Parts: sequence; structure tokens; C-alpha cells
Amino acid sequence: MSTSAATAPPTTAGTLWTPFTYSLFRAIWLASVVSNIGTWMQNVAGVWLVTMLTTSALVVALMQTATSLPAFLLSMPAGAMADLIDRRRLLLFTQGFMAVVAFLLGTLTLMDQISALGVLAFTFLLGIGGAINAPVWQTVTTELVPRPILPFAITLNGVSNNIARAVGPAVGGVIIAYYSPGWVFVLNGLSFLGTFVVVYSWRRSEETASGPAENFTGALRAGLRYVQYSPAIYAVLFRTFAFAFGASAMWGLLSVVVARKLGLSSGTYGVLLSWLGAGAVTGALLMGRAGHLLNFNQRVLLGTLVFVGTNLCLGLVTVVYWLYPVMFVSGIAWLMVMTSFSTTVQLHVPKWVQARVVSMYMLVFQAGLSLGSIVWGELADHTSLEVALLATAGWMLLSMLLAIPFPMRSGEGLDLSPAEHWPDPTVQGGPIDPDDGPVVVMIEYEVAAADLQAFRQAAARLTRLRLRDGSLRAGVYTDVANPSRITEFFYVATWGEHQRQHHRFTREDQAVEAQVRQFHTGPAGPRVTHFLAFPKMPNVEAPTPLETLDGQQ
Repeated sequence: MSTSAATAPPTTAGTLWTPFTYSLFRAIWLASVVSNIGTWMQNVAGVWLVTMLTTSALVVALMQTATSLPAFLLSMPAGAMADLIDRRRLLLFTQGFMAVVAFLLGTLTLMDQISALGVLAFTFLLGIGGAINAPVWQTVTTELVPRPILPFAITLNGVSNNIARAVGPAVGGVIIAYYSPGWVFVLNGLSFLGTFVVVYSWRRSEETASGPAENFTGALRAGLRYVQYSPAIYAVLFRTFAFAFGASAMWGLLSVVVARKLGLSSGTYGVLLSWLGAGAVTGALLMGRAGHLLNFNQRVLLGTLVFVGTNLCLGLVTVVYWLYPVMFVSGIAWLMVMTSFSTTVQLHVPKWVQARVVSMYMLVFQAGLSLGSIVWGELADHTSLEVALLATAGWMLLSMLLAIPFPMRSGEGLDLSPAEHWPDPTVQGGPIDPDDGPVVVMIEYEVAAADLQAFRQAAARLTRLRLRDGSLRAGVYTDVANPSRITEFFYVATWGEHQRQHHRFTREDQAVEAQVRQFHTGPAGPRVTHFLAFPKMPNVEAPTPLETLDGQQ
């Protein structure tokens, strides 16, 4: 199979179907459809089996906990691993691990040697595999298609999930009814095995290390720091949480609306979910044809407005037939909003930190869904179902105001490839240990008095980039005796971390740096100086006592 998207046929104007022209994406997408169907079959079979094995409602309810808890515990560590470890090998591990777990569960079930607690334990293990697998599976798409085609590929990934949501429970229910839940677990194991084979055939290009390797803890900190100093990313996270918190009411209360308000059976509930899935697939087709008419920010606003109407209809409509088109339109809105969030995140993040940021996005999304389900469920219990749904509609209407302080920015034209333009500093006295530090870098500029205000604004953007890429402190200082002489500084914990800064700087960042340097008026370029703490000096930010310094002289 092709090793990269660069070897695939060239494209000029992308459509929804363009990603399928890349053979590796096509194979992995088909494998993901099969695997996702197996996962939904597994969910149905697992809950049904536990229901048959115990009379405890708590144990049945813990099935959802066993599925979701690993995502809360492992999402961010999994993102760090996906950035530090070869993604192909990590996918092979997770798919193989989940296949073994599913086969063992299926075998024990067919032999009548499984208990309700045993199903819970195996479900938790599958949840661990899924939590580790999810960030790398999300980010691997960027390696399969060129950047201009990425929005279409992410949309198709959403289609894969919704096809599985529509097909998996139905197929699983038929197998349970006529055979045994054990066979569902075995088929799920086979679906993981199929994905393993496809990923194994991917001959991914070996990546050369750039700079000293990150350790696990440092990688986690770097991911959090990147989000903290990236307005485009935390804007998406705020909007994602607000949307998921409100949209959770539809997912959490739909079954209650069907059973208690309308007095209908679970079959009607399944039909409504099918309309939702059909709407999502239709939404993908519409996005492929007319997606260029709306930017990501407008898509999220439109989708949120649709969900305002969805919750109003669920709270007020008393005839189920009116809810079918409501669910269909809601499916379109759901896919439109979720693909907009996911695409915006991935288009704004360079490869070195991609999985970590995606894992944080997934964690925020799951937190919004989980917390929202609790809040709206409690409100429905203490007031009424209608009040809870109307309150949710009000929340989503207010959440649209977040577009003012947190607008979603287009990232399609960004060049996030490494700039690799900083020369290594001249080092006297032999190589420096990567763990030595701290390091202070100072850059001196001469700026005309008339340009000081414009320079200050440009330098503020550059300071944010220094902090985002690893600096603990950064700033710009003016010489009080000569205001035209300005020094930029940034403080880094170790020499190795500063070397990583060199490789994290992108071509987009280089453009920001160029805006700052254009104000320099000196005969030569800005003077760059690197300062390293004396060996064996305390590597702390607190002032060192004078007597300690005297003792070292």
C-alpha cells in the first residue's frame, strides 16, 4: 500500500468522494466501518447479557461506566503516547489487544463460563483499548490524504460512525435473538482483526527524530501548554463543551420522551435513532456538495440553532410522526457541527502535538456529554421532562453568543510544516547535556521611535508563540536610557527543551517572527544570545540565598 498521501493521484478541486481515490484511506475507512459496526453490536450484546445474568440495575448501569471511564482516565495520556510512539505500531497494539479481549469474552460466553461482573471487566478492558486507540485513529487521517482534502476525509469518518450506529445495534439484536451474545463478541473480535490486517499492510514512512526525545510527563505538559497559548484551539474547546452540554439532552432524554411522554415502545426509539443516522449520512452528502457555502463558524451556529429547535420539539410535540423529520434534520446538524469542530482542531495543530490536542478535544466533548446528561436528567426528575428540554433549548440559544468571544478561525491555508530555519548556537567547551538548564535566550532589536507601537503589537504575538512552544517565561523589555533598544527574552527549563523549540517553530510562526524583525533598523540582524545556568546551580525559579552563592565561589 501507499506509504503517504504524496504518492496518491493529484487532485485540483476536492469533493466528498476525493479521499476514496487514495487507496490507503479507502482501505482504512472500510475497515473502520466494519470495526465500528462490531463495536455497536458489542455494546448491545454486552448490556443484554448483563441484564440476563443479574437482577441488579446498578450492575447494568455500570456497563456505561465501564465503557466511558477509560476515556476520562486515559484520553490525555493516550494522546501523548500517540505523539511519542510510532502511530502504526500503536494501532497494531490496540487493535490486537481489543481482538484478544473480544475473543476471550466470546469464548467464555459460548461456554457459559461468564458472570455479570466478568462482562463488566472485559468491557472495561475494551474501553481501555478504545481510549488508547481513539486519539491515534483520529489523527492518522492527516497522514492518508493531502491537507486540502482533509475536511472531506474527516466528514467521511463521521459517516462511518453513523453508518455503524444505524446498522450495528440492529445486526447485533438479530444475532442475540437467534443465536447467542457470544457470537456477537466473536464477530467483534474478527472486526478488530480485520483492521489489524489493514493497518499491518500500511508501510508508513519512518520518521527521523528532530531534537531530543520528549519524556512522557514533558509531553503532557507540552500539550496542555500548546492549547493554553493557542486561541484558535481553546475557542473550539469552549464551543465544543457548550454544544455537547446542550446536545446531551437529546441523547439522554430521547428514550424518556418515547416511553413516558409518548407511551411508545423501544422499537419507536430505534426508528428515531435510524432517522438520526440517516440525517447524518445525508448531511455528509450535503457538506460534500455545498459545504463551501458556509465556513466552520457559520456551520456550528446553524447546527446549534437546529438543536434549539430539536429540544423545543422534543419538549412540545405530542405526535411521534412529527419527530421523524426533526431527528433527520438533527442528524444533519450533528454531523455538520462535529465535523466542523474536529476539522478546525486538526487544521490548526502541527504534527508534533496533534494527537495530544485531539485527545483534549475528545475529553472536553465527552465531559460535556456526561455532565450535561446528569444536569438535564436531574432537572427532568425534579421538575418535568418538558421543563428540562425547554431549559436545554434556552442553553443552546445562549451558547451561540460564544461565537463573539470565541470565533472559530479557518485553518485551511495554514502552513504548519517545520520552518527549521534557526541555526544552532555556537557552543564553546564541548556539547551541552540536554538536561542542563535553565536557558535564557535574549534577542536585541533597534527600533525607530515611530515604530514602537506597531513593534509592541507584533512582539506580543511572538511572545505567545514562545510560551506555546515551551518557554516558561517570555517578554519584551525597553532600555530606559535608550528606548529604541529593545530586548526580547524567553526562559526555558532545559537545553533539550530549547532544542525542541527549534523544531516546533512552523512556517506560519516564521511569518510572525518576520513581522517583528522588519522593524529592526540596525546594520546587522538582531543579536541573539544564549545564556545557560552554571553547572550545579539550583534549577529553580525562586531566588537563591546569598550564603549559598557565597559557598559556591
